Amino acid sequence: MGNEAPQQSAPAAVKPAHLPWRPGEPPLMLAPMQGLTNRAMRALFIDWVRPDTVFTEFMRVNPAAARKRLSAGDLREIAPAEGGVPLVVQLIGHGTEALVSAARAAQAAGAVHLNLNLGCPYGRMTSGLTGGGILRRPAELEEIIPSLRRAVSGTFSVKLRAGYDDHRQVFSLLPLFEAAGVDYLVLHPRTVVQEYEGLADHAVTADVVRQTRLPVIANGDIRSAADGMRVLRETGAAGLMLGRGAIADPLLFQRLRGLSAAEPNRQERAAALQRYLQDLLDRYRDLFCGETQVLNKVKGVLATMDDPSFAREVKQLRKAGTIRVFTAILDGLE
Repeated sequence: MGNEAPQQSAPAAVKPAHLPWRPGEPPLMLAPMQGLTNRAMRALFIDWVRPDTVFTEFMRVNPAAARKRLSAGDLREIAPAEGGVPLVVQLIGHGTEALVSAARAAQAAGAVHLNLNLGCPYGRMTSGLTGGGILRRPAELEEIIPSLRRAVSGTFSVKLRAGYDDHRQVFSLLPLFEAAGVDYLVLHPRTVVQEYEGLADHAVTADVVRQTRLPVIANGDIRSAADGMRVLRETGAAGLMLGRGAIADPLLFQRLRGLSAAEPNRQERAAALQRYLQDLLDRYRDLFCGETQVLNKVKGVLATMDDPSFAREVKQLRKAGTIRVFTAILDGLE
């Protein structure tokens, strides 16, 4: 990040911050996934596989309530780290004043690492463009990004799609991110309108890596150790962010590190799945209220699982009406 005097919309110089991962090996990050990566899920991942970085679910910024930009529940989630792992607080919202105010509130609550969500397709469905929806009006980012950089004393990063409806839009934004002093980018190389259809085009990721000096974290369609190693090799990305692939198989982190089998057999997968879902049930009993809510939250994880060899069992688990039935099916996996 530069130390030159600001010109026009460029920010004043900010003190360089330590990136939220240790230097050396490419960081493996747990992606923010709304409704899934709550604090119980993050704690499970930290206990099991210790990601290099974890993210909160996105925190909605209230554009109307100046004194309550973030909910009380979100403020309680904020910390510099969880279990010794750097925690990145992700904001989603619109309006420079509201976003800057929320960033300051998050830092007052203890946040050291902040991220702006410019990728979630949810944002294109709202009247005030948020998430990936902001990419429909990229001119607004010329004020938002430098203003947030000035307000954030720790690291400030952006998670974004390749574009709103054009995979090449990201390239027009790179000069803004660099000039503003963004610390790193997390790129999901689909468009916003594409949502989760088709494939993540990591040829775009490779082009972005070549065209920017900022560290780029690759995200999207990393479902196996082979996928992750291929993306790192072919893109030159600084690291990986693991989402659905990791929620389906937390040991994906260890498989990429060479600490668990890259291609486990059925018995190994069954044992890991039993342990994972049982552990999650136990943790969710402490976080959520009532059997129905606990069961529905665990079933949300099943939506990420597409291993054809367990398709019948996953279908049965989705239909389970009680935790007792769910557990009995789980115990029968082999």
